[in-house]
Amino acid sequence: MPAERLPMRKIREVLRLKYACGASDRVISRSVGIGRTAIAEYIRRAAVIGITWPIPEEIDDTALERRLFAPAGYNPPRSKPLPDWGHVHAELRRRGVTLALLWEEYRGHHPDDGYGYSRFCDLYVEWRHGRAGPGNLNKTISGISA
Repeated sequence: MPAERLPMRKIREVLRLKYACGASDRVISRSVGIGRTAIAEYIRRAAVIGITWPIPEEIDDTALERRLFAPAGYNPPRSKPLPDWGHVHAELRRRGVTLALLWEEYRGHHPDDGYGYSRFCDLYVEWRHGRAGPGNLNKTISGISA
């Protein structure tokens, strides 16, 4: 069972002592009366959301708590550019063309935001199987073609 969360007043005090006074986690621990690991966690959470001291006035206790302790939820993945799988498939039919060569070409067009090689291959296989579809497969029953 998780530990009970501190009141926002104490969390604000932790942030004040850390950023305004430059106190160490050990000093803050003695002053506020909580463990150093909890203090480090509150400071880490504040750093992740970009809050230091002084906390902006428009952020009240409820808003601060909501930001620091956002419930785990769906984080939409960053959208990365997908290659034209039809073109990739057609190119693979040519002699000497490999998925590695096509991936290098793809990364040349998208050096900062393209997929890595293994994910590129996985996405191609998924696309290929999705394109083949179950209707295009030969169905066999006990070794006899249907």
